Amino acid sequence: MTDFLLVAWVSALIEIRRIGWMFGLGRRWEPGEKLRLLFAGYNGTRNTGSDVRVQEMLRQVRHVLGAGNVDFSVMTQDFERSRGYFDGTRQVYLPDVFPPFLFGEARQNHGVVACEGSMFKSKFANALMTMMIGSLGLASAENKLSVAYGGEAGHMDGLIQWMCARYVHDSLVITRNEESQALLRKLGIPTELGTDTAWTFEPHPAEYARKVLRQAGWDEKTPILALCPIHPFVWPVKASIAKYVARVTTGAYKESQYRTVYFHESGDEIERKYRHYISGFGKAVAAFRERHDVFPILVAMERLDAQPCRSLLQFLPGIPIFTSDDYDMFQLVSILRRASYMVSSRYHGIVTCMPSLVASAGVTMDERIRNLMRERGHEHLFLTVDDPHLEAKLLQVMEILVAEADSVRDGIGKTVVRNLKVMARMGVILEEAMRRVYPEFPLRSGVFSWEDYLPPLSDTLLKLIQRYDTAELAQRSAAGTVAR
Repeated sequence: MTDFLLVAWVSALIEIRRIGWMFGLGRRWEPGEKLRLLFAGYNGTRNTGSDVRVQEMLRQVRHVLGAGNVDFSVMTQDFERSRGYFDGTRQVYLPDVFPPFLFGEARQNHGVVACEGSMFKSKFANALMTMMIGSLGLASAENKLSVAYGGEAGHMDGLIQWMCARYVHDSLVITRNEESQALLRKLGIPTELGTDTAWTFEPHPAEYARKVLRQAGWDEKTPILALCPIHPFVWPVKASIAKYVARVTTGAYKESQYRTVYFHESGDEIERKYRHYISGFGKAVAAFRERHDVFPILVAMERLDAQPCRSLLQFLPGIPIFTSDDYDMFQLVSILRRASYMVSSRYHGIVTCMPSLVASAGVTMDERIRNLMRERGHEHLFLTVDDPHLEAKLLQVMEILVAEADSVRDGIGKTVVRNLKVMARMGVILEEAMRRVYPEFPLRSGVFSWEDYLPPLSDTLLKLIQRYDTAELAQRSAAGTVAR
């Protein structure tokens, strides 16, 4: 019922905005103005993946459209937790009860860019999806720029699926994989193929990580094994007025409360599944340590991941924990990139360390890691969180990481460069959308290479491009497929 009321509220606001536009209310961008764009996302919670995505999205869009031509705003749920992020961008507070905020903020901007990776899926929270769809719908209701940038689609509850089909079909939707394209096309939503936007992220230099890891007991020689666990079974978060009242009046649901009226899934079955996941994960790593000299570290990519990290200590006593509460995205990704091996249930744990060619495997709760591993050609390097034989299979996967490390890293390097090219194409698609929506906007003119559609790249990425793009070109030339 709460989801229904929220969807109805946001849908009504979109319809009001559409009717107002038909009667001449509202205002679009005009030549001479800076283009004001609202970046709608899940920031300010110290979710490293979400923050990294938006950081690079802002850099790319600003680079493509011209820094002097634009004025960006980004949502945050906590100014303190996003302090120092998103340089040159105004941060605006996203309240828990968000429909009035969206209604006013979309009006003040010339367009909306929806940022969340898990953009069209009910796995995590229908409220989050409602906010994403509402942001896009409010912008397109006034014929403004309305872009979903590098998102993913999965299972949607019926009500949310209806809302998505009704209010997103006029937006530009760039997905980060073909599976998401196929799902959205079934709803009549046209899409373009893109990728995630975290590929261009550059953390603090390696010396920062070396210093922090030395302080944690690393000898600077032993290979580091990074572990990124989650609690995979508490999703989705759902709004519940009844639970909120019980929480306030009796103290019930304290452990499952996410924030205000939003609560995680809970119960004996959830706890049983969680214990199986933690036990399988922890015992497999413990057995692997007996066979290999590694320095394990636990990394909480989101604040909520700190508890799973602590749970693993019963099997891995004394292992250092690095949490996003204590380390910002520049620090945490720097630490991850010092690893030689990784096992992660966090999609962006894997993505953000791939430019450093960390040999990684996944234990996945949904399709994101599965899709990534298939793209890499590493279908044998992922498991599911509820696998009944998780301990034995994970140990085998970790042994494969060591035995096939060179070929795994080679596949990772090729995947990074391929995704950089796709991300560059997203910049081209954005330019084309600007020409359609705001034909008088002062876009760049001239002939550009694909790298010109990316924000400035680090030396690490430039070396990967030189290595793998050149190798691919030579391979194609040898096969006679390069145009002469």
